[in-house]
Amino acid sequence: MFLQIIITLFVVIILFKLFKQKQNNKISLGGFIVWCLLWLAILVVFWQPETTSYLANLLGVGRGADLIVYISIVVIFYILFKVSVRLNKIDAEITKLVREDAIKHVEKR
Repeated sequence: MFLQIIITLFVVIILFKLFKQKQNNKISLGGFIVWCLLWLAILVVFWQPETTSYLANLLGVGRGADLIVYISIVVIFYILFKVSVRLNKIDAEITKLVREDAIKHVEKR
């Protein structure tokens, strides 16, 4: 029970920060919805752990905890992929800007 209360407070704080980021346009609507659903799902799992067993049985996974691990691994790899793509894009943009700046600097001489 104590852990559930701590996790609930933690999720409420995160949701509050998400709302603030959305208000300041620091996060897209799609990202906001996905993160809210993810954190609300975490609350459901902590307060109703039998839901994971029910979903695991529907999906043919042995235990609810296994299902959570599988989903977590997939989500982590997806986020890692998105970060990698974003870093490659930023790297390409920086390279382009540095080249343009170097060309301008050479032309001035």
